[in-house]
Amino acid sequence: MTTYAALLRGINVGGNKKLPMADLRTLMTGLGYDAVRTHLQSGQAVFTTGHGDEESLAAELSRAVEGRFGFPVDVIVRDHAYLKAVADACPFPAAELEPRQLHLTYYSAPVAPERYAEIDPAAHLPEEFRLGDRCLYLYAPDGIGRSKLAEALSRTRVTKGLTGTARNWNTVLKLVEMTEN
Repeated sequence: MTTYAALLRGINVGGNKKLPMADLRTLMTGLGYDAVRTHLQSGQAVFTTGHGDEESLAAELSRAVEGRFGFPVDVIVRDHAYLKAVADACPFPAAELEPRQLHLTYYSAPVAPERYAEIDPAAHLPEEFRLGDRCLYLYAPDGIGRSKLAEALSRTRVTKGLTGTARNWNTVLKLVEMTEN
C-alpha cells in the first residue's frame, strides 16, 4: 500500500465548484481507497491504495468527481516520497520565512525552463521563483494575493498544456506529515 495526496484544483474557491470534504471522502472510499482523510476545504485528500500509479489515480478521481458532482476538476496525485523530496529541496530558506510568503505549484508534468523565458526575474524582485521536480517554488514576501510575479507565472501561454495547482507552505508541510506512514 502506498500513501498519496490528491490535490484538486480550483474547488471551493470563491463559491465555485463546491465540493464538501465529507462527500469527497465518501467518493474516494467508494473508489476503494483506504484511510481517506482531507485537509482544509480547498481540495487536499490523503489516502492509501495498492493499485494504480499517480497518473491513473488522478484520472480516476477526476472522472469520479465529474460524474458525481457534475463539474470537471483537474487532479494531481503525488506519493509521500515525492512530497517530502520536494519540500526538502526548497531553494528558499523556508524555516526563516512566514508560510504566506512561500508557495509551491505542483504540475502534472516536468516543466522546461524555456516556458518562463519571457519573464524577467529582475523586474519582479524581491519576488523570486525556482523550478523543481514537476513543481515551481514562489517566494512572494507580500503574499500571493499581491504578487505580480504569481500573475505572470500563471499566464495561459506559460502554463499551456499543464495542470498546476498551488499550495501555501503550511499546506505543503502538512501534506508531507499526513502522508507519512
